[in-house]
Amino acid sequence: MSPCASKTHRTLSVVIPVYNERDTWRNLMDRVLAVDLHGWNRQLVLVDDGSTDGTREQLRELEESPPAENGTAFKVVFHEQNAGKGAALRTGFAAAEGDVVIIQDADLEYDPNDYPRLLAPLATGQADVVYGSRFAVRSSGRGYIKNYLANRFLTGLSNLTTGATLTDMETCYKVFRREVIQSVLLEQNRFGFEPEVTAKLSKRGIRIHEVPISYDPRTHAAGKKIGWRDGLKAIWCILKYGLRRRAKPPRE
Repeated sequence: MSPCASKTHRTLSVVIPVYNERDTWRNLMDRVLAVDLHGWNRQLVLVDDGSTDGTREQLRELEESPPAENGTAFKVVFHEQNAGKGAALRTGFAAAEGDVVIIQDADLEYDPNDYPRLLAPLATGQADVVYGSRFAVRSSGRGYIKNYLANRFLTGLSNLTTGATLTDMETCYKVFRREVIQSVLLEQNRFGFEPEVTAKLSKRGIRIHEVPISYDPRTHAAGKKIGWRDGLKAIWCILKYGLRRRAKPPRE
């Protein structure tokens, strides 16, 4: 029996921030629905972050006529203006109702077939949060060299400030017990979410477990949205949240 089936009829909420992904989000959703979760139900939470390329209209159609998938619930939420991935994730986390929440980008870089592997440490009680690492093993280290080096640098700097030993802090695939992520006060609206949530979880002593995942990177020409300014903001967030000390208890 798969470790994911240790408790059946649980629900996985898949939070999918969407911004100008009219050519990929349907394919991604089909992949998510095709994964065998070994008894888990699904809730798909799609957050449109002010798309302007026709994605918004497509999601309106999904909202009106969701596909009839056994054990799957659909929720679509719309931002009136583009606010950033972090803002979309906050909206998605608030709408999540499952026992466990996973982040899924709407592009096709990450493979939903990794879900069972990501869920296993939670199902067996090994961890409260799981990160899917693109770099945990040599074979998963695919990526364009500048992005690869930037990710390794940011992860190393994050580890220095938090005391963690992660290999891929910037990964999309982060999986949380719902009560854990809904209890974290998040502030960053863009890609600063990654170092912020990592620092805040680490400061609280939350157990983060990494598992290797597959990865198929896309270029900026193909729609990748993160840029060098986001890298600078990530450094700022690492220092801001990682170096912030725990509040001292009040004196009696």
